[in-house]
Amino acid sequence: MTDGIPTDRLDKLTALRAQAKDPFPARVTRGQPIGDLLPDFATRQGQVVTIAGRLGVVRDFGKLRFAHVVDRTGSLQVGFQRDRLAAFWPDRKLIEGNDLVSITGELGLTQKGEPTLWATEVTLASKALRPAPEKWHGLQDQEQRYRMRYVDLFANPEVRQTFAMRSQIVRQVRAYFDSLDYLEVETPILQPIFGGASARPFVTHHNTLDMQLYLRIAPELYLKRLIVGGMERVYEIGRVFRNEGISTRHNPEFTMLESYEAWADYRDIMARVEGLFAHLVDRVLGGNGTVTFRERQYELKPPFQKARYLDLFAQQNPGVDWFDHGSCVARARQLHLKVDGIEPHKLANDVFEATVEDTLQGPIFVHDYPVAISPLAKRLADDPRVTERFELFVAGMELGNAFSELNDPIDQRQRFEAQMLHKDDETPGEVDHDYVQALEYGMPPAGGLGIGIDRLCMLLSGSTSIRDVVLFPLLRKLPTDAAPPADAPPAAQP
Repeated sequence: MTDGIPTDRLDKLTALRAQAKDPFPARVTRGQPIGDLLPDFATRQGQVVTIAGRLGVVRDFGKLRFAHVVDRTGSLQVGFQRDRLAAFWPDRKLIEGNDLVSITGELGLTQKGEPTLWATEVTLASKALRPAPEKWHGLQDQEQRYRMRYVDLFANPEVRQTFAMRSQIVRQVRAYFDSLDYLEVETPILQPIFGGASARPFVTHHNTLDMQLYLRIAPELYLKRLIVGGMERVYEIGRVFRNEGISTRHNPEFTMLESYEAWADYRDIMARVEGLFAHLVDRVLGGNGTVTFRERQYELKPPFQKARYLDLFAQQNPGVDWFDHGSCVARARQLHLKVDGIEPHKLANDVFEATVEDTLQGPIFVHDYPVAISPLAKRLADDPRVTERFELFVAGMELGNAFSELNDPIDQRQRFEAQMLHKDDETPGEVDHDYVQALEYGMPPAGGLGIGIDRLCMLLSGSTSIRDVVLFPLLRKLPTDAAPPADAPPAAQP
């Protein structure tokens, strides 16, 4: 072994080069997608075609060899016969399992009736210096899967299917909002003031301007500036960054959909969300709205349940008043939650999360959140303590957040200033005066929505961890001497 590379593979690489054969040519015949050949294979017998892909385990029977070739569309057995490959045969062992190849041959069947491409020409497209794992499907090291996603993808069709589904979900989310005459836009990722959510940001520095910048925690305040500017219906699908914990539901960088619609309120946005799910059920799930997620079935066809935030809080915490700090402290201590140094509104919401969220199997819209935890939402007309805000929950997991946007610049400034009085790591370092000024020019009534694309993909694909729907999730860096060994690749997706 040399740096984990098997010596026999290096020997074969040297032999190829000694024969002036390029083991990494710039171009080979691309070939037809294997998946296009399989459905009507019986009528294709005798056709000469070319396929290209990764070579599987080679089975040697002397004058005859077999191996499967896999591309992104399917798998097809290839037969190598000495009589058909006179020039190739003496050096046949220089090409082996896991190599990438382009093969031309005649479609036919084996004696047992298996569809096979009988090779007449074999071209090495890329020499693999490491073999594919021999016992892939018996391994269970999830972290290795994520660290070596490049192996995980080619060894497990299920993993590729999950990410193909993710791509389809994102396309259909775009298609839905495009059909409603929304404009897709892009807003800054580097922001001088972070805002639009409560989260700890990643901090960076711009050398030329000598100023501190933040990776955005949300695009919200910039998107609402566009509503002020008259764009009226806008959406963005992009990365956001939150310097917080990692779990099966959280990755420090994730993909967010945010949309804003003028002349709408949170009731209209509820209808938009139900319309989006109806669209995804039709276009992604083929009309079947039942998904299995964490060993339980969920019906995603609208309409969805609705319940008030304070009603749910009262049901799970009898005798506790959300607005009474003393009773919330007592309840938090019963639940063994952190109490010291926690702001009253955050503590009350911590009690809600600890006692209510796991009961929200849904899909359910939880609506009318207190003002103290909704600094950008419009107050409810008949109860100014709460706002026109909702969150969508499925399986105890929050998927989306929406509200009637606060467009009163005086109220907005006061709420920003109140945040500054109780500043913590999740509060912007200053009031966003430019955003308040934008509101002073007049923003129409509007409804806004944020949906976590990764969690949406988890639900629709039945994946139990956010890492299963993020191609390269953030992981702790390994010491140089602790790199994953070549013979211990990640496990198959469960």
